Amino acid sequence: MLPDLSDYKWIVPDFIWELDEHIDFEKFSKALPDAEDLAKLLPDFDKIGESLSSLTGFFSPGYNLVSEVIGASDLLLLLGSQGETAFRATDQGYENDKQYKKVSDKEKIDQLQEELLHTQLKYQRILERLEKENKELRKLVLQKDDKGIHQRKLKKSLIDMYSEVLDILSDYDASYNTQDHLPRVVVVGDQSAGKTSVLEMIAQARIFPRGSGEMMTRSPVKVTLSEGPHHVALFKDSSREFDLTKEEDLAALRNEIEIRMRKSVKEGCTVSAETISLNVKGPGLQRMVLVDLPGVISTVTSGMAPDTKDTIFSISKAYMQNPNAIILCIQDGSVDAERSIVTDLVSQMDPHGKRTIFVLTKVDLAEKNVASPNRIQQIIEGKLFPMKALGYFAVVTGKGNSSESIESIKDYEEEFFQNSKLLKTCMLKAHQVTTRNLSLAVSDCFWKMVRESVEQQADAFKATRFNLETEWKNNYPRLRELDRNELFEKAKNEILDEVISLSQVTPKHWEEILQKTLWERVSTHVIENIYLPAAQTTNSGTFNTTVDIKLKQWTDKQLPNKAVEVAWETLQEEFSHFMTEKKGKEHDDIFDKLKQAVKEESIKRHKWNERAEDSLRVIQHNALEDRSISDKQQWDAAIHFMEDTLQSRLKDTESVIEDMVGPDWKKRWLYWVGRTKEQNIRNETKNELEKMIKCNEDHAAYLANDEVTTVRKNLEAKGVAVDPCLIKDTWHQVYRRHFLRTALSHCNLCRRGFYYYQRHFVDSELECNDVVLFWRIQRMLAITANTLRQQLTNTEVRRLEKNVKEVLEDFAEDSDKKVKLLTGKRVQLAEDLKKVREIQEKLEAFIEALHQEK
Repeated sequence: MLPDLSDYKWIVPDFIWELDEHIDFEKFSKALPDAEDLAKLLPDFDKIGESLSSLTGFFSPGYNLVSEVIGASDLLLLLGSQGETAFRATDQGYENDKQYKKVSDKEKIDQLQEELLHTQLKYQRILERLEKENKELRKLVLQKDDKGIHQRKLKKSLIDMYSEVLDILSDYDASYNTQDHLPRVVVVGDQSAGKTSVLEMIAQARIFPRGSGEMMTRSPVKVTLSEGPHHVALFKDSSREFDLTKEEDLAALRNEIEIRMRKSVKEGCTVSAETISLNVKGPGLQRMVLVDLPGVISTVTSGMAPDTKDTIFSISKAYMQNPNAIILCIQDGSVDAERSIVTDLVSQMDPHGKRTIFVLTKVDLAEKNVASPNRIQQIIEGKLFPMKALGYFAVVTGKGNSSESIESIKDYEEEFFQNSKLLKTCMLKAHQVTTRNLSLAVSDCFWKMVRESVEQQADAFKATRFNLETEWKNNYPRLRELDRNELFEKAKNEILDEVISLSQVTPKHWEEILQKTLWERVSTHVIENIYLPAAQTTNSGTFNTTVDIKLKQWTDKQLPNKAVEVAWETLQEEFSHFMTEKKGKEHDDIFDKLKQAVKEESIKRHKWNERAEDSLRVIQHNALEDRSISDKQQWDAAIHFMEDTLQSRLKDTESVIEDMVGPDWKKRWLYWVGRTKEQNIRNETKNELEKMIKCNEDHAAYLANDEVTTVRKNLEAKGVAVDPCLIKDTWHQVYRRHFLRTALSHCNLCRRGFYYYQRHFVDSELECNDVVLFWRIQRMLAITANTLRQQLTNTEVRRLEKNVKEVLEDFAEDSDKKVKLLTGKRVQLAEDLKKVREIQEKLEAFIEALHQEK
């Protein structure tokens, strides 16, 4: 009756078709017992039915006890199948149990129940043995497939595809009213109720940190369970695999989870809403996604943040309000049910119990401590709590010793329920006990919920995608949809192009900027500390000696450092110019913050070559020692440089004097402005000092005390009371203006002095040593600018370019930095579009794979 499977050989692994080459199936079939012999191993259900038919009078009409016996046996045989739900006998058994009546022949019924329980336990053991063998075979097949026996490319598992969708959704900012309603199993319970232990039994590994009575789960932990050849765990953002069969790896995993939890908790808080994502693979694991939440507390204790209780409630509600979330409500069976907090919370979120599974833990302690066993039955049947549930389970998760292995806990749990009065007295059904049955039931319910809701969610994201694409077309019709990472790459290329532009700056441009900026920086020192003091001397020899000494001191202490500062600032200004220059219509202001941050960080990291100052000092010293002007052109250039400098200083000095004495008569007449009292005093003082200079044009730079007294008395004679300090302060500016005017007129006379300079001013009353000084300064500036330009173009620009690349690489790895620097509606819209498309595509791929598996 089997169909021809030759066209479907590609579905079945290759080694299955090759089994007949290695195994003699005919010989194997002859060695098996006959069907009649096999039938003898099974109980005679006909005889059991005949013996029970005499008892039908004790029960209400319509109740068929034989069918119940057969139904219970069938249920046990079907517990290993993921395709059938573990709940189907719960409600029916509960309704039928109510139909029992008191009978006179109580002993006969007790004997029948004991025989029925014995039969159930017998088949339970047979089923567990077969499942263990099946698990080993599946592990062997997966290991062979893992080693590459099959050359066919393996597709990603369904649960891994589904988990990826949930990971993306956890990072998705749910704008546009598209909420995450995809199913996951939400594990909630009071603190220390044993929910983490239940999760570990389902995952078959002690993977979570534990403590005695203290809060250990400080943030939600999403655990994706899937089948694989090796029992391993790994985080979604890490490539390290933890071998769950090795105790040192288990300890490292628990430590890593605890570290991640503590990192996710902000300062001043106790718990965090940030989800830690963990994948656990292993042979025989039921495929599902569970989220372990922090335990619900009734009181905030010392050491906790004041809002801890409310935060835990809000986190739990956020996960449970998902209409497709399966709520795994964990209740500690060893404490009074009235102390439970979580049951009220679950009742609020799922009042009809359509997606809640109730789990009673520590049943072994409950059986010892509870005076009335019926109380446990009431809890399991949902009569004690106001909440309703889809199914009720009782489990034992160990003896309370944290060093117990999963296998020892399983053995203890099985042994307890085999000897438990709760099963023997039929207070609990066989399918309602053990974490294994719980795991099967939860997985079955999870996949049922996934199949019912995933297509609806895909349609919702499809509609969201359409809305986002429409918004983009209306707001940015001529721009491509570039997300944050793509925008960063585009900005990165622009920045690197702008850095390369620095190397395209001409040497002439560099030297002009450097020379001009350096002179602006040092001109005050040259005029005030070198030229003016030297000009007060009486002869050319003293002038030259003073100049040489002061130039030497300046070169040794200040000039090289000042020149390097100027060069570094010039490089920064040019770099900033290229980075901030708007390129017309092509300029995109969305990159401005990023470019500014890259510029600042690159400049901060850049260090000028420290040896540059030493070599520069020698060059500048040699340049300033040279006094030989070779041609008339250089002489004229020096005079022009001197005139420009002196005129600039004269203009500044006249501006200072004008501020001191106030507006002249023309401005007072034209603009109707007057002088203040202090300006009038300074004006009278200025007039008196100018008379003194007219009398002696070769006056020294400083006033003698008797001269100050004379000026003060002359002003008092005019009715102007003046302080000696004011007289000296005014004299400084008046004499400065007189000196600069005299120097300019002397500079004009030196225009034809090159001939006398060549003859060292022999037989000539004209002396132009000040022109030679300015020529030496001008030549030093030109040589310094040339040296700095070479260092800039040959070394510093390349080093700056290297720094920029390093900064961009660091920024590329820092997601928070990119979010901070690339902002705006356009960026956020592109990010939302990218995520919605990714979610939709993954959901469609998952739905297609789900249909293929179905």
